[in-house]
Amino acid sequence: MAIKEFELENFGPLKKVHGQSLGSLNLIIGANSTGKTFLLKALYMMLRSQEETGRGDDPRDFDEVLSEKCYWTFQVDKLGDLVRRGAGNRLKARMVQDDNCALVIDFGQDTTKRITPVHNNLGPREANSVFLPPKEVLSLAKVIIKSGLHDKAFGFDATYTDLVLALQKPTQMGRNYDAFKQSRISLEKMFQGRIEFDAGNDSWVYRKGNSRFSIHSTAEGIKKIAILDTLLGNRYLSPDSIIFIDEPESALHPKAISQFLDILAVLAEKGIQVFMASHSYFVVKKLHLLALQNNISIPVLMGDSDDGWQQADLKDGIPENGIIDESIRLFELELEASA
Repeated sequence: MAIKEFELENFGPLKKVHGQSLGSLNLIIGANSTGKTFLLKALYMMLRSQEETGRGDDPRDFDEVLSEKCYWTFQVDKLGDLVRRGAGNRLKARMVQDDNCALVIDFGQDTTKRITPVHNNLGPREANSVFLPPKEVLSLAKVIIKSGLHDKAFGFDATYTDLVLALQKPTQMGRNYDAFKQSRISLEKMFQGRIEFDAGNDSWVYRKGNSRFSIHSTAEGIKKIAILDTLLGNRYLSPDSIIFIDEPESALHPKAISQFLDILAVLAEKGIQVFMASHSYFVVKKLHLLALQNNISIPVLMGDSDDGWQQADLKDGIPENGIIDESIRLFELELEASA
């Protein structure tokens, strides 16, 4: 049940953005404040609501799950505060999956705590989606759980609490999916070790050979890679999962960025859908090369400072955008300085 299309209108900073013919790998770029992270969270919020409904002994219906997930993802006083300011504006969101199953939301600025979808024929979803923020969560796990789940305080939103809970699932023994097994080998090779949860001390540690290091003294890049490794190892992620990654380049060396994207491409080939928001030239360039090398479509959504959004395909080339424009400008300045 991949996301094939979405449309968001008057959703926070997003005036109107329409993504269509989406692929296994999808990129979102744009200047600061265009709403890239907001877009990722909006999609995650709708998808995760579908996944949580009806699981286990949870008695809540979809409307209640959706309303609570929206509230704790965006942490607003009332849900109507998410509606873009303007007389008569209404927030509209539409997410379409395979087989034309869709969720449609429409509400105004007077909405308080409850969202009732205009249309919803989404079926049950067994796979899990996950949101990976720019900052790692392993060293903050206890704080996130206390703040978000115990104290019910604003601060760490639902994307953080959901991720910490997903990481707490123990590693599963037995044969893993082949693509996941190879991806884990590649991930652990990148940082020459693995992250483990020490139940006795109720904390995460970094194991490298026979040595163990506190998670607090472990490099940010190692922890970032280790989070994905852990989610593959404990089977929280499956071939039908969807991963939302905000700034995959964060805390990573350019070579590590390239290796990380290679691993994501392998996972995408085996069924996982990936949405990334980035500021990095290396991310754009590497995804363009992956599109050419693998002959695959990689949709890219580009936001500008005037609230406009355009869509292109990296298979057809790197479209004009602020990231590339700035790279060219610096190259031209270098030529002028050396002339």
